[in-house]
Amino acid sequence: MDERWAIAAEEGGGAVLARLQPDGQPAGHILHEPDLAAAVGSRPQVTRWVWRSSAEIYPRLLASGVRVDRCYDIENTEGLLLGHAGRLGEPRSLAAAWARLTGAPVPPDPPARAAVPGEQSSLFEIQEEPVAFEALLQVYADQLRRHGDAEHPERMRLLTASESSGMLVAAEMDRAGLPWSETVHRELLAELLGERFGGSGEPRRLTELADEVSAAFGHRVRPDLPADVLKAFKNAGYQVKTTRRWELETLDHPAVAPLIEYKKLYRIYTANGWSWLHDWVHDGRFRPGFLPGGTVSGRWVTNGGGGLQIPKVIRRAVVADPGWSLVVADASQLEPRILAAISRDPALMKVAGDSGDLYKAVSDEAFAGNRDMAKLAVLGAIYGQTSGDGLKNLAMLRKRFPRAVAYVDDAARAGEEGRLVRTWLGRTCPPSGAPLDAATLEGPPADEPTPDSRHARARGRFTRNFVVQGSAADWALLMLAALRQALAPLKAELVFFQHDEVIVHCPTEEAEAVSTAIQAASDLAGTLTFGPTPTRFAFTTATVQNYADAK
Repeated sequence: MDERWAIAAEEGGGAVLARLQPDGQPAGHILHEPDLAAAVGSRPQVTRWVWRSSAEIYPRLLASGVRVDRCYDIENTEGLLLGHAGRLGEPRSLAAAWARLTGAPVPPDPPARAAVPGEQSSLFEIQEEPVAFEALLQVYADQLRRHGDAEHPERMRLLTASESSGMLVAAEMDRAGLPWSETVHRELLAELLGERFGGSGEPRRLTELADEVSAAFGHRVRPDLPADVLKAFKNAGYQVKTTRRWELETLDHPAVAPLIEYKKLYRIYTANGWSWLHDWVHDGRFRPGFLPGGTVSGRWVTNGGGGLQIPKVIRRAVVADPGWSLVVADASQLEPRILAAISRDPALMKVAGDSGDLYKAVSDEAFAGNRDMAKLAVLGAIYGQTSGDGLKNLAMLRKRFPRAVAYVDDAARAGEEGRLVRTWLGRTCPPSGAPLDAATLEGPPADEPTPDSRHARARGRFTRNFVVQGSAADWALLMLAALRQALAPLKAELVFFQHDEVIVHCPTEEAEAVSTAIQAASDLAGTLTFGPTPTRFAFTTATVQNYADAK
């Protein structure tokens, strides 16, 4: 039986709640109870809890030892429904949804509070004026109705349910924390950077490299200041536009090698140095504040500590507890497999039905065994790299996998024409005129003279990738939801997720069961998301003691 209850937190730690009918209306009296956690924990029969925001309620429940199986996050759902209607970016708070429903002035969303170092939960906390519980019930009922307005209502219901589940996963990962050895981290910093000098001075190795750069130029140069470096190269007779590594490596100058090394170590010093360690690692755990759907494509972000940009060398500090292991799992060549599933291209689905090297299989089908050419062609189709050799490779790909290439071509054309483009489950791209990711706007071709045509082409490149990357995010939500349920009977904890990678921290004796559960969750998610297809979403897993050993 699908028993749903709506609940809201009250001042003083209490709760107001009501059992719901299928249409979202209360099925009985509205109740008031003195303790939020007790109100939830005493009702294990509830199938799904309906609340304003998981970020508001779930960390408090976890802190009291109460776990829920499913929830419905009203504010998260409001954002998805607005996006589907072409209104992405409009306020999505409960107060805003209630105002729209009643014709009142719509308040802006309150500012989100970023993660604070050392806090147990780092999820965004949204502070807003309290809204009557009856308003929550009416907004929920209205959202149930609006799901029916979607292009594919059942897919949209699956998307909002799975993203609500993702909010639970995020809160639980922040509660568990990524295991982190402060001792190993300090040893790494000493090995890479040398000892620290007093005051605000840089560590020894950076000082030595800065001196080498200055000596190469014959005068004092600050390698941490790009303008200073560019000026020095110009005075030495080199025209350099940026200080990016790929451009510096084209120069024959003695400053290049120490400068590149300095930049690499300086990044570690500023992003993951001693200050970062002091701020973000506590009691052997790193909690960056995972946020599902933090980008328009649905990919997750973290709101503190650079949780998704952990350098490979620093991953050596991610160490399992004694007697425990890290099961690190990567989805193999995920985006091409997603393209196979959403395009329903028979030939590509057949290729993606094997868990082996997809690019090798594509090369055998269409590129005379040239794997590198096949990989460039597939990624070019997804990311819009279709000029020069990419255009020739794309033509070969189109001949063998016509429906797959047509799918992303159609998405690009729709984007250029200003139409809305959706992922498989219904997440919707920003409307025409909205800002896009910076990467889609770089370097307009010379044959695009007008701002309008540049924007159209940029939007087309964005939507071409959006349908694939966003559908991958759809699949990942369901994979995480399935994995969360599979791990529930075990001691294992899901502690990290990034696009196509998960890390589970578990007793070593559970590692084999965890690896099996990850692949089973992937298989189930593929069927739930895309229906029955030959496509296989294979994971490569490694059981290790520290994260760096998995690569």
